[in-house]
Amino acid sequence: MKSSFDIGIVGAGIGGLTAAIALRAIGHQVTVYEQAGQFMRVGADINLTPNAVRALDGLGEAVAKGIRASGARPTFRISRDWDTGLETSRLPMGNTAELRYGAPQLTIHRADVLAVLANAFPKESVIFSKRLLSLAQIDGQAHLHFEDGHLAKHDVVLGADGIHSRVRSALLGEEQPRFTGVVSFRSVVPTEKLSHVPEIEAFTKWWGPNPQSQIVTFPLNLGRDTFIFATTGQDSWHEESWTSPGDVNELRSFYRNFHPDARALLDACDSVLKSALYEREPLTKWSEDGVSLLGDACHPMLPFMAQGAGMAIEDGVVVARCLSTAQSLSDVPAALSLYERTRQTRTAEIQIASRGNQWLKTQGNADGVYGYNAWETALGESKSFTG
Repeated sequence: MKSSFDIGIVGAGIGGLTAAIALRAIGHQVTVYEQAGQFMRVGADINLTPNAVRALDGLGEAVAKGIRASGARPTFRISRDWDTGLETSRLPMGNTAELRYGAPQLTIHRADVLAVLANAFPKESVIFSKRLLSLAQIDGQAHLHFEDGHLAKHDVVLGADGIHSRVRSALLGEEQPRFTGVVSFRSVVPTEKLSHVPEIEAFTKWWGPNPQSQIVTFPLNLGRDTFIFATTGQDSWHEESWTSPGDVNELRSFYRNFHPDARALLDACDSVLKSALYEREPLTKWSEDGVSLLGDACHPMLPFMAQGAGMAIEDGVVVARCLSTAQSLSDVPAALSLYERTRQTRTAEIQIASRGNQWLKTQGNADGVYGYNAWETALGESKSFTG
């Protein structure tokens, strides 16, 4: 009988590190492989809604304190109409959300979350510059072949390697993500430049004339800065990089008919980054024998519900809980099947709802998303977020 497994995780992103910390806490040996040469301050600023923060809190006091140390706490979640500026929905966040859901909403840079998680996991167990070439399951073990010739063998492998997951390709065959025809612009502006914009301390979404068009703002760096995220349809741009520069004047031109308060946000931008948005269809199969997927590797989604990171974090917690039910290696496939059943309905529905981009456009109830508790949800029950 064996209840402690040797687990390899491909991808040292937020979901991968969440799973690594949770698995190590229950006694497993965990090694994380990352294709980058080191942790770098790249990527976007993200919205950790209460469901994500509550899941991270369960990783320990250091993680809970760490994310709060640099995360801002928006006062409300507000929806506004693009041309009239009229408010169409308002949810109290801040202390109200913490009382209702057991955790606050935090808006924070992705790199700051990664830094907190990396500090909670042994540095020697993260191996950098490891780009996965192929994966094979042989004699009850998963063999990871890396481009530098390194071979690693593990009892269990989790693919947390993003929308272009090599683990996913090994399990399910080659398939390319789909370009959505939507591009995003991102900028960070000192909040003092936006003091004239009403309720700049809130998370605010300006809903455009079609589902592809929006402007979202929220506070960063404990409110000292404001993150501005705008999307629009544009079939001619396919660059997916998070670091490609955009044109501020082009950005402003897309929203020239928006309300003056929305345009003031873009007028304050000195520079922007531009990226094309890609997605995949929901999966019905995530696992095979001792290998499974989590986060963007199995359910990449558009950012319109701000749940990409949250779903990866929830996955990391739930897969650890499910693997804790396995008493021997022969039980691992059933444990990973349990993980799939627990997560598939929720993640697939949020993928589809994010694509449709109607959630909370008008006044509604966020409990199905924000109230989810990854540490306590019943294993094997795949719950709909709509109730």
